[in-house]
Order: sequence, then structure tokens, then C-alpha cells
Amino acid sequence: METLYLALLIVAVSLGAGLLPQVFARRVTSQGLSDLTGYASGLLLVSAFVLVVPEGFHAAAAGGGTLDPDPVALGLAALAGFIVLLVLEGLGIGHAVHEEHHDHATGHGHEHVHHPYSGGIVAIGLSVHALADGIAIGAAAASGETSFSLLVAFAVVVHRVPAALSLGIFLLHQPGGRRTAVSGLLLFTLATPVALVLSYLVLDGADSSVLAPVLLFSAGTFVYVATVDTLPAIHNPDVGRRAVRNVLSSAVAFSIVLVLLNSAGVLEHGHQEGTDNGGGVHLEEEHHDDAGAMTGTPLTGTGPSR
Repeated sequence: METLYLALLIVAVSLGAGLLPQVFARRVTSQGLSDLTGYASGLLLVSAFVLVVPEGFHAAAAGGGTLDPDPVALGLAALAGFIVLLVLEGLGIGHAVHEEHHDHATGHGHEHVHHPYSGGIVAIGLSVHALADGIAIGAAAASGETSFSLLVAFAVVVHRVPAALSLGIFLLHQPGGRRTAVSGLLLFTLATPVALVLSYLVLDGADSSVLAPVLLFSAGTFVYVATVDTLPAIHNPDVGRRAVRNVLSSAVAFSIVLVLLNSAGVLEHGHQEGTDNGGGVHLEEEHHDDAGAMTGTPLTGTGPSR
């Protein structure tokens, strides 16, 4: 049920933000969009390095042996997430449309960069990247850690707002009119929730050592998206310092929130050390027998008397 609610929330946020330019086009400024993108990128970076990567290594350590939790292999899984999106970007199935700036207040375009690909290709490209977001949330939900999955979903949802706004603005300036713009926006909107539900169904109950590389792959995609979203603004001498400040401010704020939640025990794993047979972690209470040997007795059973 939790995944269904997350999917509906993502649909509402993506569709709502994507349709805003059609209603309030004059109020969507390129600077405001750039600021929001920077804030969202900071959240993605913290989510990747502070939440997803540690959870991936934790899952690997708690795995039942289906896959060998080799640290190098786990690092390669994270690198693969980054490289896959980089290759897609090189093939034209890109993520960033934030370079499409329009002066909506005056009706005259400025810094209007003509994208070499059609609106349909851009929508498909963003939708492919949105699939990676859905896999990340689905894998987080399959881990069984509610607080972890909700925090990852929060970072993704916030990032969806500038992405959907950018796509909505871009599609409005492409041939085909509003109907084509809405079709492209719907494709982008549904990509993440569909991937979320499917990945959750596939990974739910999977061994932790299988879940680990998926989580780390997702972390790699988060790092790529945050990087490609913010580097153009950071390299711009006019707004570079402001862009860095936006990313850092949201990253520091989110990090502080996570530290406080961790101190309060909210982020603690809901299981103790035990055995994982692929269907979840079974809690065990350790007892010492008179000979000093360790025995594992299920909590539902009766421990040896002392």
C-alpha cells in the first residue's frame, strides 16, 4: 500500500508541475527554475551518499549469500548507474533541458538554446531517467525500511518538480501544440510510478545481496542527475556562486535533518542480526548455554532457563 501511495504522489507532483507552465507561463522564470534545481540536486546528493550507499552496503553485509558482497563489485554497481546515464546522454537520450531559457515575463526569448532533438525525444529521454528514479524508490521500499524509503522518495519527488517544469516549458515551445506537450508530459509522469511498482514487485522478498547492487546502481544515477543538473549553472560565471550556494544549502539542511533523525533512532534498522532466507530477516535472541556456546532461539520460542 505504501508503494501505491508513493506512486500516486509522484503522478500528482509530476503532472501538476509539468502543467504549471501552460497556466502560469509568465511566472516561471529561468532563475527561479535554476534555484529550485540546485536545491533538489543537493537533496539527491545527500540521499545518494548518506542514505542509499550505506543501505546498499548494509544490505550486502546482511545478505544470505546469493551474491558475493565483494566491495569492488558493489562499487562497480554504483559506477554502472552513473555510466549508463552518461551513455544515454551521449546518445541523445538526455536528462537536462534546463538550458532552455525563455523570458516569459516579456514574451521575448533570451538565451534560447535550440535543442538538437525534438520534444518527443527529450520527453523519452527524461522518461528513461525517470525509470531510474522509480527503480531507486522501489528498491528502497523492498528493503523493508519505511523511513529509508520515504526519505529517498522525498528527495526524488522534490527533484521531479524542476524536471517536470523544465519539460513543460520545453514542450510548449516545440511543434505540435498543447496536445503533444501533454502527451510527452504524461509519458514522463508515468515512467517513475510504473518503474517503482514493478521494481518493488520484483525485489520484494529478494535476498539482501541481490538488493544491494540495485540500491548502489540507483545511487550512481542520483549522482549523475545531480551533477548534470547543476554543472552548467556552476560553470556560468554570472550565476555560478549562487548555484553552488543553493546546492550546498539544501545538502547541509538535509544532512542535519538526517543526523537528527538518526540520533532519535528513526533511521535505525528495524531488525537485529539474524538470518535472511530471501523472505526477510528473522529476529533471533542469542543465548549462552552452560558450556558457553552460542545458540539462536526464535523470539517466539522459549529460551533456555538460567
